[in-house]
Amino acid sequence: MSSTVPLASQDPFRWDALLQSLRSEHPALYRAWFDDLSPGQLVGGQLCVYVPDATWRDYLAQQCAQAFADIAMAMTGHLISVSFSGPELHGRSLDGAPRAKRLTRMSLNPDYTFSEFVVGPSNRLAHAACKAICAQLGSLYNPLFLHGASGLGKTHLLQAVCADLLRENSALDVVYVSCETFVNDFIQAIETGGLAAFRESARRTNLLVIDDVQFLASRESSQEEFFHTFNVLYQDRHQLVLSADSPPTEIPTLRDRLISRFNWGLVAQIDPPDRETRQAILQKKARLRSCEIAPDILDYIAEHVESNIRTLEGALTKFIIECQVNAKPPTLQTAREIITGFTGPDRRSLQVSDILQAVSSHFGIRLQELLGRRRTRSISHPRHIAMYLARKLTPLSLEEIGMQFDGRDHSTILHAERTVETDCQRNPHTVEVVTTLTRTLLARS
Repeated sequence: MSSTVPLASQDPFRWDALLQSLRSEHPALYRAWFDDLSPGQLVGGQLCVYVPDATWRDYLAQQCAQAFADIAMAMTGHLISVSFSGPELHGRSLDGAPRAKRLTRMSLNPDYTFSEFVVGPSNRLAHAACKAICAQLGSLYNPLFLHGASGLGKTHLLQAVCADLLRENSALDVVYVSCETFVNDFIQAIETGGLAAFRESARRTNLLVIDDVQFLASRESSQEEFFHTFNVLYQDRHQLVLSADSPPTEIPTLRDRLISRFNWGLVAQIDPPDRETRQAILQKKARLRSCEIAPDILDYIAEHVESNIRTLEGALTKFIIECQVNAKPPTLQTAREIITGFTGPDRRSLQVSDILQAVSSHFGIRLQELLGRRRTRSISHPRHIAMYLARKLTPLSLEEIGMQFDGRDHSTILHAERTVETDCQRNPHTVEVVTTLTRTLLARS
């Protein structure tokens, strides 16, 4: 005989207690929107939780089911399984017919929405373009091509476009897929004789979003298939959004006709975020997990973790776990302890000699002049920029950097840093030079 326990109504604190335990024991999984979940009755060892959003439901089912079940079993002392129900995720196309399944539909991350995206100087154009195509699907910036290094927010923006459109019109046929999955599904369709179904599912979409299209490099048949898919969607005024780690012209062995089509719309670059943007990202991520962290701690993490947003979020998650699970105090000292593993290989491997070489080449001056004592503007300005980059891109102290610049005093390095920062506020050309050199050095390392 099965027992029925109304989890929410019989004990109004039990569901809250389950969520509190989940937050304490699994801070990396917990989200602020868990408060919007509706627990059903506990029947025969089965707890069904209603989820009002399809992407939330997929996240819970894929990432959190076992954690919910473990805590529920610990609370009740009985064997319990947890399931999540809610609206389906765009299961049908506009004509109401069941959609072909040949092209895999990847789940969306509920964290990747426009409201959770932090806009800064490094990504403002890409963000504005994504918002614009949601308002004018298929007629503006088609295709939209985003490029930038790994972990800078390309996937976030791509999925935010999908989530925003589905929220406005759930009947839209929206497909988000990685390029690797597209290629693998194409190969499988050839092997199983399902090529017609694969093409049908790919070419009837209202929005096709493909992440990491650099995966098409050196894949002749896949490039040919995507070329024809692109043409069909474009001619039907259906939207394409693409991303890669480099602009179309720099993807190796990509056919010219694909390069030209990728450039038909808008190509927007995403650069590494500045310190203020990194701190804003940390604040947003902390609130998403219902955590309040002191601004000086977030600023410290933002200052020392510069490689990319994924590493930044990893450092924040580590800090939350150390405080909530390992009972360490949420102090600046704890932040210092966890930062060591997150400064990133880029920053550790970059040498002052790399910076000197890049600056020397950019300004067309000899290395001896850069390290010398001449104070003419044509020499001192590049020298100051080299010192500034050494401060920002290496973990060396002022004294250590001074030794690399022919034994200069630490105050000289500090003066150079402040001079360049002031110049950046007044002179857009200096900002451009610093940004270009930074991007080049990080790419090399």
